[in-house]
Amino acid sequence: MPQPDHISALGVPDPATLDDDLKTIWAKCVEKLGFVPSVFSTYSKKPQRLRHFMAMYNDIMLAPSGLSKLEREMVAVVVSSANRCYYCLVAHGAAVRQLSGDPELGEMMALNYRVAKLDPRQRAMLDFAWKLTTTPNLVDDADRDGLRGHGMSEEDIFDLAETAAFFNLSNRMASATDMMPNPEYHRSDRGPAFVPPARKKG
Repeated sequence: MPQPDHISALGVPDPATLDDDLKTIWAKCVEKLGFVPSVFSTYSKKPQRLRHFMAMYNDIMLAPSGLSKLEREMVAVVVSSANRCYYCLVAHGAAVRQLSGDPELGEMMALNYRVAKLDPRQRAMLDFAWKLTTTPNLVDDADRDGLRGHGMSEEDIFDLAETAAFFNLSNRMASATDMMPNPEYHRSDRGPAFVPPARKKG
């Protein structure tokens, strides 16, 4: 059964009406990805907000950090799992599969990160992101000290917290607008197609 065929329940502007700088970004997305991410289309309802959103995303997710790009995507998926955000689970689950080369890791991050064989530092990071998402009022010095105990610097902890906080914002906007993930995300980086074993005769 296919997902709903809208991008956003609030509608999206006609790309032909966008400002030239956004049209350029749309063209680059199509050239690089083959599609325009639904989050861009949804946010284009407020063009200046979209510009701020993209700048913040790029700074949090792509700028130099003590957290790798894969680790930041893992945080995005774990936060989205806690919030049951369909759009971000699908889109960032695809990013985890792509960056890790491991389709199973993407599924574990989405469904239950605790079953994944992670190193202690990554497990502590994801535990912190989950707690910050589900019970932020309970985050205290013991949590920060635990991260320091795994070798994380003050800057690393800041980046971890900001990544989790950003995706809590993104999740809530995606849920509020009923944003649908691009179908291409569902199919990406899942490895060879599964071929069921031949049935025995008789």
